[in-house]
Amino acid sequence: MKDRMITIEIDKLTNSIENRITGDSFDTQIIEVTKSDLKYLENNWSFDWKAEFETEGKVFKLIIEENYDVIQGLISLNYHNGFVFVSLIESADFNIGRNKVYYGVAGNLFAFACKESWNKGDFGYVSFNSKTNLIPHYEDFLGAKRVGNSNQMVIEPKEALKLIQKYYKK
Repeated sequence: MKDRMITIEIDKLTNSIENRITGDSFDTQIIEVTKSDLKYLENNWSFDWKAEFETEGKVFKLIIEENYDVIQGLISLNYHNGFVFVSLIESADFNIGRNKVYYGVAGNLFAFACKESWNKGDFGYVSFNSKTNLIPHYEDFLGAKRVGNSNQMVIEPKEALKLIQKYYKK
């Protein structure tokens, strides 16, 4: 597992993603990134997603259904015995800050990580390393728990199920 700290802000837990101005919700899909997607990851991202794509984990993109070329956010997952580890997570630059286009990107991506864990038989257990000042934020929004005095956070089954049910009603 890498030592990178998760620093994404969870602005709002929505049913999908929600336009900040109109309040309209849009159905989303999360799809594994392919080599042909890498051209969309060259600019306007804080992390080197091309390098992350080459690691042992899997990188997924969040898109609005039927709009496959506009990536709303990215998440990198590593699968372990008993849990899924979030190595990296990032909203697209246009979904960050006061003038973001959509709410709910980060929540959607964390819900996906919980769903992946549940689907592989790990009951939604998800782990990640948080920047220290964001630990209370992740406790509040995700129900994540801090492991001892470390920066490692864990989403347990009860909280994972809440996130899964919020984003995956079908």
